[in-house]
Amino acid sequence: MPAGPSSASGSTAGALRHVLSHLVTPLLMCIGMGLAYLGAFHAPEPHDLKVDVVGSGAGAQVLAQTLQDKGDGALSVRTVADRDIAVNHLRTQRSFGAYVPGDSPGLMVAGASSDTSATVVRKIFTEVAAEQGAPLQVTDVAPTADGDPTGQGIFFLLVAVSIGSYASVAVIGGAGAVLALRIRAVLAIGTSFVVSLIGAAFAGPVFALVDHGLGGLWAMAWLYSTGILLIGVGLHTFLKRWTTLGVMLLFVMLNFTSSGGIFRPELQPGFFGSLHSFWNGAGFVEGVRSHVYFGDHALGGHLLVLALWFAAGLALVGVAGAAEAKRRRAESERVREVAQQVHEAVESAREADDARTPGGAWSTGGAATGEVAGGAVRTSAGEAGENSAGANSAGASSAGANSAGAEEEMEEAVGV
Repeated sequence: MPAGPSSASGSTAGALRHVLSHLVTPLLMCIGMGLAYLGAFHAPEPHDLKVDVVGSGAGAQVLAQTLQDKGDGALSVRTVADRDIAVNHLRTQRSFGAYVPGDSPGLMVAGASSDTSATVVRKIFTEVAAEQGAPLQVTDVAPTADGDPTGQGIFFLLVAVSIGSYASVAVIGGAGAVLALRIRAVLAIGTSFVVSLIGAAFAGPVFALVDHGLGGLWAMAWLYSTGILLIGVGLHTFLKRWTTLGVMLLFVMLNFTSSGGIFRPELQPGFFGSLHSFWNGAGFVEGVRSHVYFGDHALGGHLLVLALWFAAGLALVGVAGAAEAKRRRAESERVREVAQQVHEAVESAREADDARTPGGAWSTGGAATGEVAGGAVRTSAGEAGENSAGANSAGASSAGANSAGAEEEMEEAVGV
């Protein structure tokens, strides 16, 4: 019988509902990315930006107090006795500029800390020097590698490693959903190894973002990537097709914006500045900066951040494993219940057969019992068949749904 207009209309409506339900994810991504990126980057303003004024005389004290008052919270100004102390502060990231007043005023910055922070400091003290009618001599005491003149290459390396990591979650969690969780975890660790090697290749031989410390950078990239992949694989057990949105929230929207790769916390709104102290992207960016440019100063704290995220990934995989084991036990229990029903039906049939008379004829009561037992067998067999067919159908549907879901997840695992 040919399908009528109502059938075609129902099919179109169902397909339309399916498409509209899947449009929710990219629209939420759009909202989330807009709120995160524009909220973090659209209007950078300094607050408590640490700078030094070199000198111990009254003039230096007056200049420092004047800058503090005029800055209205933008600067945190202190005086230091000499240039050596100021250089030490810059090389330990305790300040982002040191002004040396005099007839030929100078400014010292550490470009490797943050190019944008150095630019803000340079602008402020260029105006101070101009009021004295003298040009400003700028010295960078911690310059970046020649292959990374702005110092932002590490941030874009973070982007590449992050995308390779969270996009792989959709493949391992979706296409690999039929695999045991321990196998998925091993795949996650292996994938993170490959991603970290790619990142190290970009940082070293391909673009020369760093001119030394490449081994430490690779190790931090592996630890960072493994944390993302383990967290993503663990989350997939609970979030399913919403995993991509979840990992993008964690490792793109909140991660890139708080990493300090473009603007340090002193130039950002307080929310993103606070995330900088413990988010994994900040741990990677600041860890690499510390290792490559600042003699490993404060490196232990940044490694601790990365290690804690890795530990969180292991813990989440453990929780996911327990949840999946519980689901398997529940499914096994349902199978046992069906098998028990079939067994009881067979036993009922045997009891009915034993109720026959010695001559092989049915007694009145036996006939009634036989009819009931026979009906029970047929009913139970029918129910068992229906259960089996339903289970097979459900299994096929589940397999198809898993396959379709995996494809949708991988299609949604887009970049930034």
